[in-house]
Amino acid sequence: MAKAAILETPGEPLVIGEVELADPAPHEVLIDTKACGLCHSDLHFIDGAYPHPLPTIPGHEAAGVVRAVGSEVKTVKPGDHVVSCLSAFCGQCEFCVTGRMALCLGAATRRAKTDAPRISRNGGEIVNQMINLSALSEQMLIHENACVAIDKDMPLDRAAVIGCAVTTGAGTIFNACKVTPGETVLVVGCGGVGLATINAAKIAGAGKIIAADPLPEKRELAKVLGATHTVDALADDVVQQIMDISSGGVNWGIEAVGRQASADLAVASLRRGGTAVILGMMPLDCKVGLGALDLLGGKKLMGAIMGDNHFPVDLPRLVDFYMRGLLDLDTIIAERISLDQVNAGFDKMREGHSARSVVVFD
Repeated sequence: MAKAAILETPGEPLVIGEVELADPAPHEVLIDTKACGLCHSDLHFIDGAYPHPLPTIPGHEAAGVVRAVGSEVKTVKPGDHVVSCLSAFCGQCEFCVTGRMALCLGAATRRAKTDAPRISRNGGEIVNQMINLSALSEQMLIHENACVAIDKDMPLDRAAVIGCAVTTGAGTIFNACKVTPGETVLVVGCGGVGLATINAAKIAGAGKIIAADPLPEKRELAKVLGATHTVDALADDVVQQIMDISSGGVNWGIEAVGRQASADLAVASLRRGGTAVILGMMPLDCKVGLGALDLLGGKKLMGAIMGDNHFPVDLPRLVDFYMRGLLDLDTIIAERISLDQVNAGFDKMREGHSARSVVVFD
């Protein structure tokens, strides 16, 4: 049995309860969860903006220690420290074999409907697994292609935030954008993903890194992570400020919060030939577009789910960046809380004044 935070009804607090995890199937891994970051993507499901079968356990930004493995698992072993990743890959589909693993739908990594569920409670009631992981639980049972072993010297609370926020933000800079040293990067939204994007842009050698956020405390965090300039995202003249700082517009306008106005700002701030990249989970009725003059100016628009990551390769590299002092995960983590404090952690996220909260399991 494992204690977990269960979403029973959207819009209501998570319920702390006991769940039972099945024995690992041949390609599955049972993990003792050690830390799980709270991500705004979880909140979309908790608040009902995105649908999901219920009951379910949220959480997808986690690190832990392997307890047991299935008979065919070759990538990790008991005792390994691992980071999980929601973009579980099958390794065989068109997206995987062409190097776009983050786009894999991961069907082959899920249990068949005829199989026993991975998670249950009360003697057999199914608890639905959210985004391949359900990490707000003392244990996770996941496919081996949803985790990767890391250096055991890496602190697991900091490793956890690599699993989503840093993979998304840094992956966008390194994989999706392939930022060239000297290019100008705008990041709209300075939460966990935005701060990680800013940090990675610094590592990549971006010339100017402009952070846009309405909250002064978030803009100060952005400076610590590497922003060379900051602007109030709600200022009436914010586009003109960005144009002045960037001498006519940015090469990369990266939206990292999931709001229509933020996406529109990323597009409006582009120079000729620039690209807007949408990272945030937008409300399902939102549309982002380029006008005729934007298209004539060679501007582009794209999404970059999970930073277009190749997580078995990227995650150990990001761990190495932290160990070498290049990646600043300490600033991204605002607080460490217990599982029993998870609802208060999400309330703090709704207020929007701080960076990452991380649930730490004893």
